[in-house]
Amino acid sequence: MKILFLTDNFPPEMNAPATRTYEHCKEWVKLGAEVTVITGAPNFPKGKVYEGYKNTLYKKEIINGIQVIRVWTYIAENKGMIKRSLDYLSFYFSALIVGIFQKCDVIIGTTPQFFTALAAKRLSKIKKKPWIMEVRDIWPESIKAVEAVKDGKIIRYLEKKEKQCYTSAAKIICVTQGIYDGLHKRGIPRE
Repeated sequence: MKILFLTDNFPPEMNAPATRTYEHCKEWVKLGAEVTVITGAPNFPKGKVYEGYKNTLYKKEIINGIQVIRVWTYIAENKGMIKRSLDYLSFYFSALIVGIFQKCDVIIGTTPQFFTALAAKRLSKIKKKPWIMEVRDIWPESIKAVEAVKDGKIIRYLEKKEKQCYTSAAKIICVTQGIYDGLHKRGIPRE
């Protein structure tokens, strides 16, 4: 099986998405899967590229049997809506372009960086492969909760895209029971 995993963070970054994705990928490699991760240059949370890395268009490396492809993104510190949104959107486009050329049987996109899930969804349609959505945070609900964006046209558009992700995914993985229950309350079938 060839797994294509899209994530905004990956080691040497040490946040929850990076660590969780890395641990899953290591296990899949042990089970015989060919795993390719598309991510950006490590820079979280300060928005400064880690020593030994560059923010280039395309850089491939192997980490414990995992093929890691680092793509260019607009790098921003983990604060401020405009710059972070540019970071997220740039990852969407870079991951989408590079992902088109990767052979795979299944595509996985993880949140809370919602544009990562959107890129996985789009790749699924282009490549005619199933995709799995891993939900670490319900987005855009979480940005409404912290009042990062006022309820309006942008939020309604993102909520429409969010619903499309849930309904088009072959499977949805929720990392907490609260997320699982929250999705069910919003009309997503438990199965």
